[in-house]
Amino acid sequence: MPQGVKPHGSDRPVALVTGAARRVGRACAHVLARAGFDLILTYRTSREEAQATAASITTELAPASVDLIQLDLSCLDEVERFGASLEARLARLDVLVHNASIYQPRPLARIDADHAMEMYRVNALAPLLLSRHAAGLLDRCPLPGGGSIVALCDMHVLGRPRSHLAAYSMSKAALVEMVRSLARELAPAIRVNGVAPGVVNFPEEGPESDPIFQRAYVSRVPLGRPGTPRDAAEVVRWLAMDAQYVTGEIIRVDGGRWLT
Repeated sequence: MPQGVKPHGSDRPVALVTGAARRVGRACAHVLARAGFDLILTYRTSREEAQATAASITTELAPASVDLIQLDLSCLDEVERFGASLEARLARLDVLVHNASIYQPRPLARIDADHAMEMYRVNALAPLLLSRHAAGLLDRCPLPGGGSIVALCDMHVLGRPRSHLAAYSMSKAALVEMVRSLARELAPAIRVNGVAPGVVNFPEEGPESDPIFQRAYVSRVPLGRPGTPRDAAEVVRWLAMDAQYVTGEIIRVDGGRWLT
């Protein structure tokens, strides 16, 4: 059972960000803390990086508080137990950010059921289950725009498919449909939206870490550069806090890559 969730007071808003130790999740944590949120951050294996993220926030952005939770989203029993604990442990929850993701390119000939199901569990089913458990708290959010769920999607699953990513892309497409379905079901108290980045942080290993690949990709981006984790995180913050009449939308953050 994940440990570490502590009750929060009702005077500061609270955001839960999954997969917040590194990259876009870390940027989301910093941006939301800067905007006045206390944080619950989950990580799977990157304990030291998660601790560093928490330390930097509590040092630089006081009085923000951070609770760290080790959570394996591929284990649905663990997800259910963590989700079921939220109502009892939290005085409030205002924003839920589904950032954690598993990304493993694999050609069709090497895809098996275990690989495909792990993509689906982490990228789609775990967010759905966490949303179900968090809905009661989010429904009571006192912020002007109500509670907010924001899911990190992928611009390439919106009609720009790439090779060797069938299982991953199918799981992210399911996440997109979750956004649209829950936007209808949870309105008007909870807004549900998605952010669909292009490249805002190239992978650190594999073919896409190759500078030749990266230059070729960026050559097709009208804005002429890769994005940054903060580019995506700022749109997450906008959807969570400012976009009070926006729900069911998937916002591309891709430098115009969608157009080419």
